[in-house]
Amino acid sequence: MPDIDLDELRKSIGHELREPDFITPRLARAFTATMSPYLAPVPAGDSPLGLHWCLAPAPAAPMDELALDGHPPGGGIFPAVPLPRRMWAGGEVQLLAPLPVGGPVERRSVITDVKLKQGRTGVLCFFSVQHEFWAGGVAAIRETQSVVYRDAAKPGENAQGPVDPAEARARPRPDLVWTVETPPTLLFRYSALMFNAHRIHYDMPYVTGVEGFPGLVVQGPLQGGCLFNLAAVLGGSRPKRFSCRGQAPLIGGRPFTVNAVRTAGGVDCWTSDADGRINMTGSASW
Repeated sequence: MPDIDLDELRKSIGHELREPDFITPRLARAFTATMSPYLAPVPAGDSPLGLHWCLAPAPAAPMDELALDGHPPGGGIFPAVPLPRRMWAGGEVQLLAPLPVGGPVERRSVITDVKLKQGRTGVLCFFSVQHEFWAGGVAAIRETQSVVYRDAAKPGENAQGPVDPAEARARPRPDLVWTVETPPTLLFRYSALMFNAHRIHYDMPYVTGVEGFPGLVVQGPLQGGCLFNLAAVLGGSRPKRFSCRGQAPLIGGRPFTVNAVRTAGGVDCWTSDADGRINMTGSASW
């Protein structure tokens, strides 16, 4: 187990970072071209749902500061963590006001909590971060995000076993389903939109030989964006709240489904791979 000083890491609680950006028409067009046709309609001039995950990335680290997986080991709002892998685990989004295309935006971020957990594959370090995206003098989006740091992959850790048939039978019948193809070009484009150099999304020799996955890994925000938009389509308008949580890595190269079902409180949704494995769950409310 790596030597991790939780008390030292918790000193980062309260750290703030402000990152300016501009929602250019080119960015909106590129995002739409990448995510179409899996986008909900929005009023003219508004950003598509999920675009905020491509705004104000962490300060760009020089090439010689990147770790083996393509991420800088620290920097921006995060302290240096003695665990080599960083992944987006999900979170909750509140839509407060539109994000207009063609205007400036500022992301205001603060670390709110740091926790250590012992998982099936080793120690996990979770950071809770609150982001606010400000546009036109108002907070347009408030998001609580979970980021996890993990130890280096162990042999066989990321091999995918069979899906439990009983689990698959227990799922509700969806009211709306999208089927999404996952060619390498989609993953590359999405990583480019996020300025995300994480090699598991585009580097096949790395992801199979070092991380031990059977193929390229589909980005969590890409899945979350599909769920967000499907919920909006099924619900008939943009939800006020949307949350999602990763359950299992989604391997690219084959289609996955985006599923949604109406509930008394709104919409429940999930992504599922070609074998029937649930990869991400979500919910939306109005």
